[in-house]
Amino acid sequence: TAPATDKGTTITLHDSQFGTMLFDSKKQAIYIFQRDRNQQTVCYGKCAEAWPPVLTNGKPNAGRGVRQSLLGTIKRRYGKRQVTYAGKPLYFYAHEQPGEVRHNVDLNGGLWWVVGPDGKRRA
Repeated sequence: TAPATDKGTTITLHDSQFGTMLFDSKKQAIYIFQRDRNQQTVCYGKCAEAWPPVLTNGKPNAGRGVRQSLLGTIKRRYGKRQVTYAGKPLYFYAHEQPGEVRHNVDLNGGLWWVVGPDGKRRA
């Protein structure tokens, strides 16, 4: 028998009041953090409690309209894999329900932005 493979997290696109943006398969809004560097996160501890990273067990999957070539992962402390898009680590906001979207939230030492299909923050 073939070994079981880990299923990767699927990233999708949906419309919002801020335009088309990234969500997970459960329609939870996805954000990037102003203070992160390309392929590197600075969000740990209390920051990661408020802004949980988008994690994956396998290669992340591109839903309709999402560019597979922009999806990737970085390794967090303790070995977990965080999904990236256009090199930027991705997060959820812990205090939102599926389909709810905040924008330009100023918390944990910087701004949090929603992400368009091109990988750039929505202004």
